[in-house]
Amino acid sequence: MRKEKCITLKHLLINERKCIGLQFYHDKVIQALIKELPNPRWSEEFKMVYVLNSKAILDQIFKQFRGVAWVNCSHFFAKSSGKMQRETLDVAWFRKRTVSANYRTCPEEYLQKLELKRYANNTVKTYVTCFERFINHYREHELMSINENDIRLYLEKLVQEGKSNSYLNQMINAIKFYYEVVKEMPNRFYSIERPRKVQKLPKVLSKQEVLALIANTVNIKHKCIISLLYSGGLRRGEVLHLKLTDIDSHRMLIRVNDGKGGKDRFTLLSKTVLNDLRNYFKEYRPKEWLFEGQSGGQYSAGSVKQIINAASKKAKIPKAVSPHMLRHSFATHLLEDGVDLRYIQTLLGHSSSKTTEIYTHVALRSFNSIKNPLD
Repeated sequence: MRKEKCITLKHLLINERKCIGLQFYHDKVIQALIKELPNPRWSEEFKMVYVLNSKAILDQIFKQFRGVAWVNCSHFFAKSSGKMQRETLDVAWFRKRTVSANYRTCPEEYLQKLELKRYANNTVKTYVTCFERFINHYREHELMSINENDIRLYLEKLVQEGKSNSYLNQMINAIKFYYEVVKEMPNRFYSIERPRKVQKLPKVLSKQEVLALIANTVNIKHKCIISLLYSGGLRRGEVLHLKLTDIDSHRMLIRVNDGKGGKDRFTLLSKTVLNDLRNYFKEYRPKEWLFEGQSGGQYSAGSVKQIINAASKKAKIPKAVSPHMLRHSFATHLLEDGVDLRYIQTLLGHSSSKTTEIYTHVALRSFNSIKNPLD
């Protein structure tokens, strides 16, 4: 099919009404067929023909151009985000907080859509926080009147403030979620530029540093938490979501439920950690979650960070240690011990092998096999 025999659909908002933009190369046949659509008009702002957005008109477009031109919908229909989780959404923090009288809060429909889409709690908090900062910057604007240029100006402001690339991407995701998912206009802001991805190497601890970290915990509970983060390659949230039944001592495996991307997987259970867990259970007697707070319920993410900070300070580790650094260390040390990259990918729960390949850039085995030209 020739290039000009193609028509691209785009979401437009004209006079506060949802419209379908029709973008195409000059062609008499396409022009004639467009004239047969209900009330087609030209937008000087968007430089394209448009019609009202309705299911009946959309169906007519497909019928009209079938066999004549390819209807490109890549900018029109939404793609799956792959972020669905099965954990219960907790928005108590949103309801209980105190805000000033002139503060513009996140629309209720935004929260409802996040809940229906089953987004993870951390993602919900990030999206809501980012979107509220954005709409409070444009407090006097009607939300549906905000356009691409307004968004670009706001992003430029964030760049000037020195915000990181990851923060800018989170902001773009939060803004696009409202207009493209909540307001059902997929890819409306398709052309918003994202910051260039920066490939940073993971920070890892040596095996000696990991052992020193574990040795400098103050009690068996803290010891088990740090040991599981490292020996199972677990994320902090995955450790906090572990239940007693997830520890399979017969198969020496740990079941990880609802990992990142809603995926379940199994990872390794260390014999040393299993012995520590048995001693921990005798002393603490957790009821539902493997690790519980003093008054019951799940152990908090902040407490895990505090445990690691205290242990690393006591162990005199010079670098700042995070919970995720232990996961990176697990993968790197396995690779250095000759474990196949595909097995490490499975244990970590990575969808793509490219994500796991980053550890080849920090594993000592990769460098030890190379003879230095000076030597």
